[in-house]
Amino acid sequence: MKKLNITKIRADFPLLHQQVHNHPLVYLDNSNTTQKPQSVIQAMNDYYEHDNANIHRSVYNLSERATQLFENARDKIKHFINAKHRHEIVFVKGTTEGINLVADCLSRCHINAGDEIVISAMEHHSNIVPWQFVCEKTGAHLKVIPVSENGELDLQKFTDLLNEKTRIVAITHASNVLGTINPIEKIIEIAHEKNIPVLLDGAQAVAHLPVDVQKLDCDFYIFSAHKMYGPTGTGVVYGKEKWLHAMPPYQGGGSMIQQVTFPKTTYADLPYKFEAGTSNMAGVIGLGAAVDYIQHLGMENIVSHEQDLLAYATRQLQKIPGLRIIGTAPEKIGVISFILEGIHPHDVGTALDTYGVAVRVGHHCAMPLMERFGVPATIRASFGVYNTEEEIDVLVESLLKVQALFK
Repeated sequence: MKKLNITKIRADFPLLHQQVHNHPLVYLDNSNTTQKPQSVIQAMNDYYEHDNANIHRSVYNLSERATQLFENARDKIKHFINAKHRHEIVFVKGTTEGINLVADCLSRCHINAGDEIVISAMEHHSNIVPWQFVCEKTGAHLKVIPVSENGELDLQKFTDLLNEKTRIVAITHASNVLGTINPIEKIIEIAHEKNIPVLLDGAQAVAHLPVDVQKLDCDFYIFSAHKMYGPTGTGVVYGKEKWLHAMPPYQGGGSMIQQVTFPKTTYADLPYKFEAGTSNMAGVIGLGAAVDYIQHLGMENIVSHEQDLLAYATRQLQKIPGLRIIGTAPEKIGVISFILEGIHPHDVGTALDTYGVAVRVGHHCAMPLMERFGVPATIRASFGVYNTEEEIDVLVESLLKVQALFK
């Protein structure tokens, strides 16, 4: 492990070097989306400038080059999360589409009336609503693992929820609101003892924690490029080979077929039976470049830096009178949600912007979790590899100014 040169890293990100309302930008909304290094931007530009063609469909040189770049990215993802097979990597628009894909396909081959689906009270809407669709469609029932006051899951109650009717456990690796890193190894072990598959929403974890899907033994792992220094509109579904073979296609159209006749269609081999239509080639190539960037820095170095930021920010924010942190689990990624007594989070966010500080305010697409903690919204600061302690100092100073303003 080595200490990262954050000044050098920040130089890789063009967007960070600007003024907002005559203040240097302090970008602390990385759980929402991360900024992109020049290498990712350049990889996508190079594709459009030199290799732009549709993939898998033509024999001319340009198309073959584009196909090679696209499939190289699949190999990079395979190695990044240590999948067993490259055909277990399916490209989608993002985590939301990925969870919808798995939920819809399982509803047609694995989930029936009276069955049960287990999620947690800290899930993002994208890991709630698709399963509600499945319940409405099949007559299955949704069961919810409660969250403690400090933002941890109750493993005993989780265990008690599982039974012969449980068809899948779908849970976040790390909470986008609380920052809690869930004990997913134990969750998977408990579920697999009853032969129940586990889907992990990895959107908030994959850029901040090492992920080894074979070691975890999860059945699905889903994440988005734009939360890991890559482009928007691109994501990944990792699925164990046996599940991807068992599931029917999600969408029909070009690329996902083997043979089409009017009486019957046969489908392409994995992973292509789940990649209907024209793919986001530039986005996938950009994701591959983002993986290269993360691996160049070293995941253990990123984790160390972000954990230092989390500890520093927690100490500094706790000094502010009337500030309450929502989510105090001992194991967290670099996310702090909080409220300021007597000031609505949206007012805080608007005021912080006048000092150049970008944070997320609102329910963070986790309205049931807001209800659990009895708040309409929170202010959320979330950290990336390019953030600094000096930026946290600016956040704290700005919050004190906001308090003085509203008094």
